[in-house]
Amino acid sequence: MSLKSSNKVDTNRYELVITVDAETFADAVSKAYRKNVKKMNIPGFRRGKAPRAIIERMYGEDVFYNDALEAVYPSALQSAVEEANLEIVDNDIDFDLVSMDKTGVEFKVKITVKPEVEIGEYKGLAAEKPETDAADADVEEELKRLQERNSRIIAVEGRAAEMGDTVVFDFEGFVDGTAFEGGKGESYSLVLGSGQFIPGFEEQIAGHNVADEFEVNVTFPEDYHAEELKGKAAVFKCKLHEIKAREMPVVDDEFAKDVSEFDTVDALKEDLKKKIEERKEKQADSEVETQLIDKLLEGFQAEIPNGMIESRIDENLRDFDYRLQMQGMSLQQYIQYMGGDAQGLRDSFKEQAERQVKVRLALEKIVALEGIAPTAEEIEAEYEKLKDLYKVEMDQIKKAIPEKEVVMDLSVNKAIDLIKSTAVISPKKAEKAPVKKTTKKTGEKKAAEGEKKPAAKKSAKKTENQEG
Repeated sequence: MSLKSSNKVDTNRYELVITVDAETFADAVSKAYRKNVKKMNIPGFRRGKAPRAIIERMYGEDVFYNDALEAVYPSALQSAVEEANLEIVDNDIDFDLVSMDKTGVEFKVKITVKPEVEIGEYKGLAAEKPETDAADADVEEELKRLQERNSRIIAVEGRAAEMGDTVVFDFEGFVDGTAFEGGKGESYSLVLGSGQFIPGFEEQIAGHNVADEFEVNVTFPEDYHAEELKGKAAVFKCKLHEIKAREMPVVDDEFAKDVSEFDTVDALKEDLKKKIEERKEKQADSEVETQLIDKLLEGFQAEIPNGMIESRIDENLRDFDYRLQMQGMSLQQYIQYMGGDAQGLRDSFKEQAERQVKVRLALEKIVALEGIAPTAEEIEAEYEKLKDLYKVEMDQIKKAIPEKEVVMDLSVNKAIDLIKSTAVISPKKAEKAPVKKTTKKTGEKKAAEGEKKPAAKKSAKKTENQEG
């Protein structure tokens, strides 16, 4: 099997002429005969016992050619693609048979390959790193979360319900004096201020006491999910049974002993500060990487085949489906819950997928330009990680994931490290509040004219996962 010719016929499209030699094809024909003879009834012979020559005389010598071609095609195509130093990126393959007889096979294929990529500067890129110090307010906020996790809910007596309380109550809703489906509940537990009910509902429970019977007047939003209730005024008749509040523990040394391995609040605070700073450091590094990748993509040029983006969407959807299953939900259930359709969900992944493809192609270009490659030890170590991750034997993981893929993944990570190591990182400047401009009546000059202050900078983007 060999590559006869390779020609670029369009953007990202190549035509390959591939040949299969007579010996290889003859062996494939023999195997096709052995595979099919068991299914053939030939007069004068027991089922599956007819000689090949007899069958070929009856049905023609090419009777087994198509099965033989089907057998040799995958390996012939793969060998030719590798020989041409190309990489197929989708299943859009046009096949054209040129000849097929005892002398062998010749066929043409048109394939879509990875695009030619151009990038700009990738060394010395500038980025701003956010502050990673933990302020006293950060530590206090973390302490508050610890308090909430270790708090308890107690019954409230002698006062009215307040926002933040948990109330237990009965309710029944009416529109134009008629009760509507789904508008009734008994002994329903609700945290006031949680936003579980339509706007204005929870605020009207606040101020009432246990055993109070009262009405709540609200209007359903125009975008409410039930068509018959959109924009309608409603009255809910309610009866309050219980008021509960969260009792927070006192933050002292005993609290520190209960919630951690530390004996004092000061030691606990010091540990919280350290963990906050570690978390902020990771977030800052991620934000820096996002900025650097954004700069890298500014110089990116390539005509990306749509098949590459579609393949990436498929991967992202499979990953999303897996994460949903871990939460006990299927992809179809999620689509129904969100009120959309499969195509809409797929479209929502397109922008992310396109960016991921661009990032991967740009990093692979750097790998090629720099001649980046992992060592044999690094490759083996990566296989060890994959083996432990998937909990399978080494031979199984190596069979499932070709070394070529592992090598490129490691090389791409090294390309990211190269970008980071050569980047110019500066502290992120503190953001300023925008200055309000005051004006006098029409025809008079602006009061602030001649004393304008610089406008506030736009806030930085949220960190993204940049791995392609």
